[in-house]
Amino acid sequence: MSISLLLVPLAVATVAAVRGATADRDERGHIICQVQTRMRDEVLLTAALRETDAVVTVDGQGIVAAWDRVQANFQRGENDVWSAHLTGEVDEQRAVDIIRAVDAGYGRQVQRAVLDRLRERAPAAGLRLESETVADDASVRMVFAVEGRQS
Repeated sequence: MSISLLLVPLAVATVAAVRGATADRDERGHIICQVQTRMRDEVLLTAALRETDAVVTVDGQGIVAAWDRVQANFQRGENDVWSAHLTGEVDEQRAVDIIRAVDAGYGRQVQRAVLDRLRERAPAAGLRLESETVADDASVRMVFAVEGRQS
């Protein structure tokens, strides 16, 4: 089976948000789904795909991710919107589930990048990380102390 997904950034997915994922067919009868996503950064997307145990290949044209009996070809289209064409043993629901799992992994990659940036930049801003805790829902609480300035 073959399914194509249009990965709509959340910022422009207001109308699609009501529907979550929508499906149509192209002129050849292939299923085309539209799925909300926040994925924009190629490096973070690649890391998120690897987090789902995909074998990932990146070339100048896009990203190919392969799982057991399913392959996804990611291409960047207009306005930097990604699309994914899935082939193999995949139906519409499995395709949407795969992309949602990748999107969740992408969110974790974004969180890691932001936390790393905060840790890295804190000393230059006169801050010292005193504690960091991770809650059951994977949210992170960081407590910084303002370093005293001596004159």
